Amino acid sequence: MQERQIPIAPLSLGLAGLIPFVWGALSFLIPDLALWGTQVFGPRFVGPYIQLFYGAIILSFMSGVLWGFATKANGQQAAIGYALSTIPALWAFFMTGGGPVSAGTNLMFGFAGLLLLDYTFFSWGLTPRWWMRLRLLLTIIVLASLSVGVMF
Repeated sequence: MQERQIPIAPLSLGLAGLIPFVWGALSFLIPDLALWGTQVFGPRFVGPYIQLFYGAIILSFMSGVLWGFATKANGQQAAIGYALSTIPALWAFFMTGGGPVSAGTNLMFGFAGLLLLDYTFFSWGLTPRWWMRLRLLLTIIVLASLSVGVMF
């Protein structure tokens, strides 16, 4: 039987993966932080720019994670799982152009849709039992961070 609590390694890695999203929101809201970040890291590593670039990468990465879950399925369920697993990467590729507000909005829809895909694989019993707890936590923080650049 699989654990219900989120193991420390996936939790730690998941939280570390939030750093570019949170940093992007903070550097958008705090001009002095954005100035410092631009001087130290360069302009593409502050504000919504880091969020948009990194967000597309993470959606693509999550396609690979879902593909891995699909390998646990058989027959028609496996075929559906493989097809569904391509959606986040394709969404990132086709929907993150058109400026920061449009791209940020589309990333938000992409991450919300990813959560639905996560739930699908979870309901099929292809993920660890703790998966949805982790994914819900991470998705809430990602959506909140992205909303800063989209709504303010």
